[in-house]
Amino acid sequence: MDSMQILSWACIVFTVGMFSTGLTDLKKMRESKSADNIQFLPFLTTCLNNLGWLYYGLLKTDQTIVLVNVIGALLQVLFIIVYLLYTKQKRLVMTQTLAAGTVLTCAWFYFTMFLPEGDTRLSQLGLTCSVVTVSMYLSPLTDLVQIVRTGDVTRLSFPLTVATFFTSTSWVLYGLQLNDYYIVVPNTPGILTSLVRFYLFRRFASVVQGSPAYKAVHI
Repeated sequence: MDSMQILSWACIVFTVGMFSTGLTDLKKMRESKSADNIQFLPFLTTCLNNLGWLYYGLLKTDQTIVLVNVIGALLQVLFIIVYLLYTKQKRLVMTQTLAAGTVLTCAWFYFTMFLPEGDTRLSQLGLTCSVVTVSMYLSPLTDLVQIVRTGDVTRLSFPLTVATFFTSTSWVLYGLQLNDYYIVVPNTPGILTSLVRFYLFRRFASVVQGSPAYKAVHI
């Protein structure tokens, strides 16, 4: 097995592992019969991102990209369906889903009808997917700033941070092997934000562990 095959399998295993962290939310919804305190938009945006990269993989005829994003898209669709079953805000969720479907349809027509086949279409699609992926990795920065201010890391998921770090690293190495910077560039922020999270865990975890496991009662 050469280095390219190893990187390919690393991308598949780590990325599917990262997507599977959403199964925790799925379990919570099924057990509580409620979608309260669980955000819907991450499922929806991740699904759109998966579909964009799936199209990129098909154009590039890259089986690794295709397989990963087929699995990712199916998982996100499952999460969306379960969320729709248990949420109290069905009208809002349906509106957001229809809006996302409209955006996806418009993007499909643009790339298939207005752009010529070949490198132009592939480059435009790669750039679009890269921008979306970078924005998804950078979107939690406001939460990180809040954590620095409060010293409370309980809102961070350590398993997800580990999965994101290894997933981003494997894709960066995979992209470098292919000389595909549409893969390298959007995954680099994933490494950087993961390192910041590791630092926050190390910096503030002792504070959380040292805090009492009870709330003071004021009489």
